Amino acid sequence: MTIYPVTAPEFAPYGRVITGYEKECAAVTAALNASTPLPEATGYVPEEPALQSLPEAPALGAALFGGMPFQLGWCNGHNTKLNCLEYHRDSEFNLGTEDFILLLAKENEIVDGKLDTGKVKAFRVPAGTLVEVYATTLHYAPCHTDPARGFRVLVALPKGTNTDKPDLPVRGGDDEYLWACNKWLLAHPESPEAAQGARAALTGSNIDIAQDL
Repeated sequence: MTIYPVTAPEFAPYGRVITGYEKECAAVTAALNASTPLPEATGYVPEEPALQSLPEAPALGAALFGGMPFQLGWCNGHNTKLNCLEYHRDSEFNLGTEDFILLLAKENEIVDGKLDTGKVKAFRVPAGTLVEVYATTLHYAPCHTDPARGFRVLVALPKGTNTDKPDLPVRGGDDEYLWACNKWLLAHPESPEAAQGARAALTGSNIDIAQDL
């Protein structure tokens, strides 16, 4: 699988690199290294006190979300597989202590409630680079570039995202994909999430980039 850099033009439909916040980004990456674990698999925390309480957090959050309440969490560990794709009603911002890879697709590539994993593209994000992943971009857990180092990645989102699923009826639209608060999930049939009841809406292979690293 081709792995494009986020500086390549191929990344433009999916997101963009954010500059101008190097001091805040340095504080976040230092806190990720100092205060968050590195699981053997993949771990996720929607809001991390060690990040949320940083002196630099209010300025960074206000800039990213225009004054909306925000949360600074993390996704850490080791991973090379797609498994699922998710989207929110807003952008997500990521920043890693190490290089990491995002597997991405577009919401408008969902056809008749399904998405062919052949549409997925891979992008490498350099350590210390802040990226915006657009609301219309499907994404999920990062992948590592070095199994010995894994990944520690900031996940910045509007407050409450990825917390408990609201009790809402399934009436139409994309209701059947709602998996958590502000989180719509398309699972691959082979994924643990599908076994837990997530909608199996990804067709094609469950991408594994281990051989592409």
